[in-house]
Order: sequence, then C-alpha cells, then structure tokens
Amino acid sequence: MSRYVTRFRPLRLGAQLSPVHRFRLSAQPPVPVAQPRSFHAGPKPSVASTTPTVTRGLPEFSLQDKVIVVSGGARGLGLTQAEALLEAGAIVHAIDRLPKPDPDFEKVARRATGELSTSLTYHQVDVRDVDALNEIVAGIADKHGRLDGLIAAAGIQQETPALEYKAEDVDKMMGVNVTGAFMTAQAVARQMVRLNSGGSIVLIASMSGTVANRGLICPRHVVRSAYNASKAAVLQLGRNLAAEWGEHGIRVNTISPGYIVTAMVEALFETYPERKTEWPKHNMLGRLSAPSEYRGAAVFLLSDASSFMTGSDLRIDGGHCAW
Repeated sequence: MSRYVTRFRPLRLGAQLSPVHRFRLSAQPPVPVAQPRSFHAGPKPSVASTTPTVTRGLPEFSLQDKVIVVSGGARGLGLTQAEALLEAGAIVHAIDRLPKPDPDFEKVARRATGELSTSLTYHQVDVRDVDALNEIVAGIADKHGRLDGLIAAAGIQQETPALEYKAEDVDKMMGVNVTGAFMTAQAVARQMVRLNSGGSIVLIASMSGTVANRGLICPRHVVRSAYNASKAAVLQLGRNLAAEWGEHGIRVNTISPGYIVTAMVEALFETYPERKTEWPKHNMLGRLSAPSEYRGAAVFLLSDASSFMTGSDLRIDGGHCAW
C-alpha cells in the first residue's frame, strides 16, 4: 500500500469513520475529508441534502454585473451566446451592422430586463467603421465605469471558386472577419487598459481555420478558400493579442465552432439538399451542432472559471478535425 493512501481504523456498526491521514509535507494544507452519516434506519437522504454546498454555486462561472460587448450580436450565434451571458448575470451590449436586430433579439432583451434583472442593449455599427466603433465602445465603458469582456462574433462568408474570386471580395472577407475582429478587440482592450481592469476577449474563429473542410464541397468543388484563410488569421490573431496584452491582465482566446445549423444554413440546405445529409458524416458524432451548444463555452471563457487560460483555442466541432 502507498504510504500516502488514507487509512481507516476498523469500523463498528453505528460508529463514524475516524480517518488517520498521512500526507507528504507541502505548503498546501490537507483537504478535509467529509465525515459520512451514521448508519440509521429511515428513508434515503435526498441528493440535495448530501451534496456539499461548495459544488452547487460554482461562483467562478458567474458574470454578475460584468459588462460585455458582443459583436455580431443581433442574431444567430452572437445572440445565442449573448443570452447565455445575460443568464450568468452580465450586462450585455450587442453591436451589429443591421439597422434593426432579429425579432428574437427583442424577446431576449425583454427577458433580460424582466426575468434576469439585467439589460441587453443594441448599437448599430459596422466593425469596419473604426471611428464609430471606438466611440461606441468608449461610451459603453464610460456609462458603466467598467468593461469586462468581448465576444467578437461578427463575420461573413462567401462561396466562390478560388479561380473566380475577385480581389474586392477577398478584401471584404478579410476586412470583416480579420480586421473587424482586430479593431473590435482593440477598441475593447483600450478601455480595459484605460480603466486598469483587465478582462477577457473571445474571438469567434472556426474549425475552417484549422483544416481544408472535408465535406464542404458543393457541386462546383468550392472550399471557401478566402473564408478559411480569414479564420486561420483569427486564430493567429488571438494568440498574438494574448501575448501582447497579458501584461495588462487581458486574456484572449478563440472558439472554433464546427458546422452550426442556423437559419442561414437551413436556407442553404434548400439550395443544396445533399449537404444536409453529407456534412454530418464528416464528424465523429454524425450530426450538426446547434447554436445553443456554444453557450457554455462563452460563459466559461468570459468568467473566472478560465482565469489561467489565454492564447488558446476551444474547438467544438464534433471531432471533425480529429480524424
């Protein structure tokens, strides 16, 4: 038997365990061992009564009163993640280029002010309009006296054969997906540095930044080269911003989603019905993901639960890239 294994004296029926501990000397104090209940007749205790209090709250996942910006937050994945942040207690400001957000946005905003006792506010701005972007972000920080986090989810995609791609289309793709993400992160980080508060920044990348998507082949053999290149750039951007801003207490990580069934993808399936059956075959779970499956990742990366995590990518792709 190992010299460090906890040993127990013989137990008489009805007596409590009396452990005798032997620990290696260290700076860490020994972890207390919970005393089990005495044996007695009667109904089995409920799960709630036997669960240690420390495991119920998980306060490190709380975002209570934290102020977080979500770009691309008017709809889709950005809005879904914004709602998760609200549920964790955050005050959320969504920015997007749409004149009016998706109808679901108003439902989430009403839920925020009512049921969740927080707020979801919409700001219209294109992430390529750097002056307006900086003004809005600075205004948010000034209003609350703090700015704690960002999810940079704004992005576009386009399917064009590489031999036919126009330079202006590539520039637009990079302008939104890379420069837009960079400038949004910069605007938020400037306020974090000004307020000397630190914080957490999450850039939405894609598994497409890691692999040349097997299965993402339409009848014309398009693999979205510009889009995939833009997401690879986001991954590298995240690592390098983490390296630069770590001294300010700012963490920067990325999330790389797999295929997500959104309203836009559902419309795509109407045009290319074969994709609905083909795409799920290329990951280990044999299905596509839902936006709701990325809620937990957002809360984790923006909360203290990930306080020692930076420069990392959280890939959630059903095992697509692991083949």
